[in-house]
Amino acid sequence: MSETPPDRLATDPASPHHDAEILARGVGVRFKGVEKTNVDEYCVSEGWVRLTVGTTVDRAGKPMTIKLQGPVEPYFRDEG
Repeated sequence: MSETPPDRLATDPASPHHDAEILARGVGVRFKGVEKTNVDEYCVSEGWVRLTVGTTVDRAGKPMTIKLQGPVEPYFRDEG
């Protein structure tokens, strides 16, 4: 497995960018220099994160999210 997190990663198992192995290893995300714990999906090359908003859900029962633009820095929490 690579030592750098993927360019795009999602926590939703229905997403094509979901990778259970990488998520099990533990991925942290810094957005605009601040550690975020509610990241649902991120893309480094496009510079955005999708954050869950509280406990609200949509009609399909998935958490409501907002998309924010800015510098994204993913990293592995276990460092190896």
